[in-house]
Amino acid sequence: MKIFVFRIWESLRLWTLKWSHSRHMAAALFFIAFIEASFFPIPPDILLVAILMINAERWWFYAGLTMAGSVIGSFLGYFIGWALYSTVGVYVVNTYHLQSTVDLIGLQYSKHVFLTVFAGTLVFIPFKIFTISAGLFRVPILPMLLAAILGRGLRYFGEAYLIKLFGKRISDLALKYFKIVSIVIGLAAIAAFLAIKFLF
Repeated sequence: MKIFVFRIWESLRLWTLKWSHSRHMAAALFFIAFIEASFFPIPPDILLVAILMINAERWWFYAGLTMAGSVIGSFLGYFIGWALYSTVGVYVVNTYHLQSTVDLIGLQYSKHVFLTVFAGTLVFIPFKIFTISAGLFRVPILPMLLAAILGRGLRYFGEAYLIKLFGKRISDLALKYFKIVSIVIGLAAIAAFLAIKFLF
C-alpha cells in the first residue's frame, strides 16, 4: 500500500514538474498553488523551484503568483471545512491521517487565529489542513487572510530570492531534500511564532 501511494505521489510530482517547460507554466503554477491550499497533495514549491531554474530573473513575479494562488485557494479550503467537512473535508484529512492534528489546530485557533495560520503557512504540515480546519472551527476570515498573505509571501519570496542568489545548486538541493527543507522552514516558523507571542 505504501509503495502504491508513493508511486502516485511521485507520478503527481513528475506531472507537476512537466509544467515548468510549458508555455502555460505561469497559469499552472497559480492553479497548483490554488488547489494545494485545499486538497491537492503536491506543494507548489516544487513547480516554483523548477520554473526558477530557467526563469530566475523573474523570481518576484513567480513568487507573487504562487502566493496569490495559495492565498485565494485558502478560501476554498475554508469553504470545504465550513460547508463540506463531513464529506470532502473528512476525506482530505483522513488521506493524510491528520485527524488528531485537526483537533490540535482547533485548540490553537481558540487561542490565536493569526499566529496559528501564520505558522501553518510555513511548517511541513499540509497547509490545506489549516485552511479546512479554519472553516470547520468557524474562525474569523480576516486574520486568516492576513496571516496567509504574510506567511505564504515570506515562504515563496524567500525561496525564490535564494534561488536567484544561488542558482541551480540550491534548487537541486531543495528538490532533492524537500522534506528536510520544509522541516527547517517549520522550525523557523515555530521560532517566529514564539517570538511574536512573546512580544505581543
